[in-house]
Amino acid sequence: TEHPGDLLAFLPGVGEISRTKTLLTTLADAAGLALLPLHGSLNQADQDRAVRPDAKGRRRVILATSIAETSITIEGIGMVVDCGWKRLPRFDPNSGLSRLATVRISRASANQRAGRAGRLGPGVCYRLWHPGVEQGLQAFDRPEILEADLAPLALQLARWGVADPGQLAWLDPPPTGAMAQARELLTRLGALDLTGSITATGKQMAALPLHPRLAHMLCEARGQTGASPLGCDLAALLAERDILSGAARSVDIEDRLHALMVFRAQGPAAARTLAADPDACRRIDQVSRQLADLLVSPKKNSPHAASIGSLVALAFPDRIAQQRDNARGSYRMASGRGASLPRHDHLAGTPYLAVANLDASKQEGHIFLAARLAKDDILALFSDQITREDMVQWEAKAATVAARGQVKFGALILAEQPLSRPDPEKVRAALMNGIRAMGLAALPWSDKARALQARIMSLRVWQPGENWPDLTDNALLPAMAAWLAPYLDGIKTRQQLQALDLEEILKGRLDWTQQRRLEQEAPTHIQVPSGTRVRLQYSGDGSPPVLAVRLQEMFGLAETPTIDRGRMPVLLHLLSPARRPVQITRDLRGFWDRGYRELKKELQGRYPRHHWPNDPWAAVPTARIKPG
Repeated sequence: TEHPGDLLAFLPGVGEISRTKTLLTTLADAAGLALLPLHGSLNQADQDRAVRPDAKGRRRVILATSIAETSITIEGIGMVVDCGWKRLPRFDPNSGLSRLATVRISRASANQRAGRAGRLGPGVCYRLWHPGVEQGLQAFDRPEILEADLAPLALQLARWGVADPGQLAWLDPPPTGAMAQARELLTRLGALDLTGSITATGKQMAALPLHPRLAHMLCEARGQTGASPLGCDLAALLAERDILSGAARSVDIEDRLHALMVFRAQGPAAARTLAADPDACRRIDQVSRQLADLLVSPKKNSPHAASIGSLVALAFPDRIAQQRDNARGSYRMASGRGASLPRHDHLAGTPYLAVANLDASKQEGHIFLAARLAKDDILALFSDQITREDMVQWEAKAATVAARGQVKFGALILAEQPLSRPDPEKVRAALMNGIRAMGLAALPWSDKARALQARIMSLRVWQPGENWPDLTDNALLPAMAAWLAPYLDGIKTRQQLQALDLEEILKGRLDWTQQRRLEQEAPTHIQVPSGTRVRLQYSGDGSPPVLAVRLQEMFGLAETPTIDRGRMPVLLHLLSPARRPVQITRDLRGFWDRGYRELKKELQGRYPRHHWPNDPWAAVPTARIKPG
């Protein structure tokens, strides 16, 4: 009551309008106000109801999208409430799809909205943003050419013989990426040849007042039995606003065609029972008749009979969608992108769809309009684009190489069957991919193989100039093609890998001279004074190998054993009879001279049955309890 006149509130989109209307309905009824939505998807009667003065003389509260900025004249507005946001389509040239983006309005739009208040008298505008935001608003909206699908423009340029848009003077030149995507689409639709010149089909498409996708569908429909009338109806349906309303409506295009047929046969009242807008039906019927009048003489009929899905697929071949692993409502399109529709929709379990409308969500596009499509239609309509590939790849879950022959349309696998004789090179490559994914631990590493690896790596550290190969796991994994691949013939599974002899395979990395030197300079065993051959334990990092031996077997030996041509003393772990380390040293002589006497007392008390001589230099080494 503070200000006279009606109120116009600008909201981003239909969703916000619906929620706001729900919140305000009780309050508006109590105050005797007419609460009216206004957006482009309303039928003409509802739009007129919002624009005209209320028949009961009530003050209006109009909840509108940006359509009320300039497109419609509304008298009697004394107040404007501006949220400062709007929702508009943004074309993504990478996906070839449009998405709805919610963005800040420009200062020019803000001024335009404010100007709606008090055109015929004083008015007021409430802006729902901080004054500081004002400075961050763009001065003007971005030009449409920077955001739009440029396929129609590209087709007209080709029709005029313009190969390079840069030859023309533009207020804002079309973006290079969007123009390239548009030409790629036109080439796929047969409107341009590989040189970028317009084709005969392209000229026919350019003569129709339709997006090139729909024009292509209509041109091709002339060659399919009984397809022209259906094609005209489909083109009109897809070019105009949706004739069905309500949140429960399906995405199925066939439902729209049925409603259109009911409207034609039984009139507006019957169409309303199907939640169809009679005004929209009337408009689509008119457009369909106009398109039929524009079609040139039909082509020779193709034996392929028309279906709704096949015609939609002709317009949107990149949006032919295949259900993912029987997951209801989840699809992959021929372009490789994902798409989904509500699980409750009756199309959600359909194996193949031709998708006419969806958004370009960052993850999965939401399908708004689609039709059932038979796999046979895909094979018949796009035979020149069907590929046959032999797919040989590692399947982690089964831990095996899977080899299949696949029939593909874009990213979709239409059929596949096992390959009886896959290419051995491809099998080998797939197996190595599997090993890389699992890691080298998937190979059958025996203690001997790991010991050999450590011995060679020790020599590589001790002798840096001698060209010993790098056999660390980090080096072996990326170099499998050189050292492992030759041994993988006939192997397809992780289980079969267990038959490999890694010790022999790694030894094959050494030439004959290196193998001989390895045995001499980094032996597996050392013979100790008792006559026992004791295994050396190598770490591979260059540290001395460990010789773990019972103390009594070393009696009489003065010098610590060495390897690597005498340059590397081993690290002695002198063991008790229970094989527990009692002394760790690399100086055996010093141990006999300085450490043995005190240790002998302790060991003699713990192991009295064993031989503990006073003079280790003169004692007989033994591997038994007492020397015999």
